[in-house]
Amino acid sequence: MRSLFLSALLFAGLVPTGVFAQAITDSTQQVISGRANDPQQQQKPYVIFISSDGFRYDLADKYNATHLKALRASGVAASGMIPSYPSVTFPNHYSLATGLYPAHHGLVDNTFLDVRKGKGYRISDRKAVTDSSFYGGTPIWVLAEQQKMLSASFFWVGSEAAVDGVRPTYYYLFNDKIAWDTRLKAVKDWLTLPEAQRPHLILFYLSQPDHNEHMFGPDAKETEAAVHMVDECIGKMVQMVDSLHLPVNYVFVSDHGMAGVDTAHGIIPPDIDTAKFAVSYGGTMIHLYAKDPTAITSTYLSLKQWAEGYDVFLAAETPARWHYAAKDDRYHRIGDIILVAHEPRMFSNHGHVSAGEHGYDNANADMGATFYAWGPAFRQGVALPAFENVNVYPLIARILGLTISQPIDGSAKVLQGALK
Repeated sequence: MRSLFLSALLFAGLVPTGVFAQAITDSTQQVISGRANDPQQQQKPYVIFISSDGFRYDLADKYNATHLKALRASGVAASGMIPSYPSVTFPNHYSLATGLYPAHHGLVDNTFLDVRKGKGYRISDRKAVTDSSFYGGTPIWVLAEQQKMLSASFFWVGSEAAVDGVRPTYYYLFNDKIAWDTRLKAVKDWLTLPEAQRPHLILFYLSQPDHNEHMFGPDAKETEAAVHMVDECIGKMVQMVDSLHLPVNYVFVSDHGMAGVDTAHGIIPPDIDTAKFAVSYGGTMIHLYAKDPTAITSTYLSLKQWAEGYDVFLAAETPARWHYAAKDDRYHRIGDIILVAHEPRMFSNHGHVSAGEHGYDNANADMGATFYAWGPAFRQGVALPAFENVNVYPLIARILGLTISQPIDGSAKVLQGALK
């Protein structure tokens, strides 16, 4: 069965690691009709869960993001947040949303093969991105909706799929051409709905500064400009929402950091016998799925002998701290052999590499993400040490008074000191 699936599926080409599925032109709000907040949920506070893609832990200080610096001073700030491995966009947004490591929730990379399903997942494939069978765990918006609390999403990984048959009550299909001011207005409009229809959980995604970091590098003036754009957006949001006088709490995060790339020394991917392996390529990781399991050991040893600029791992032998070994792989989506680039190098596509990249070992400082939080639920002026991003999910659930319905990898104890 495995050979039949694999022989039909071969991935090729490098995939951008900080973008959502292919652009669409639909900019209309999607609304699930017939829902309302339970009366007891109407008394709960509000959370706006914001992600700024690629906002490395140090960017607010590096580029003097004045609004974010003031807001974090009024609440809680971590020295950094440790992304789940691999430190790429889709797995980490979904880890933030579920409290699970990627090997446990199923999105093991931005591009991968599901051997059991006989299907591939690629972030540019809208059919895959909206296929709920790829998504495990219980996303925070599903948890809320299951407990009769309405939610809204202006883009978040998984929110366009009916995970457990549930989407947010209000959501948008990913279209990054929608102006940021239009998105901000939607947040205000949601919070001015009648109480029965008003979402208490709002997810809000921004694709910057990741886009500019990939193109120009994390130290470029274009990245500085993108950080200021994000900072202004959040400043406007808070000003707009504060005028409504509601008990709104903000959680500002990023999915990963960013490293400058050695553009002069791209790694040429090794030749792989595609009669024996299906291959899923990425800028910092390559998965090899064996069509013939007897070829694994010899291929592994050969690749390991000649590897330069990257590590070669059997799925059973990856570092335990990654939670990314075969024993963790609940959906059998990690390659039998994986190639992992050394920072600051990346696998090249016809000689091309990006100026900035992520996906490296999540212990690397440049991969560090951001966590700031403020609002009536949070203590003021609190500094936290770096922590794993799977712990954000139980924090938000606790603020909203939601009961977590299944085991997760995160723990409410990790961030309990952030709350009043």
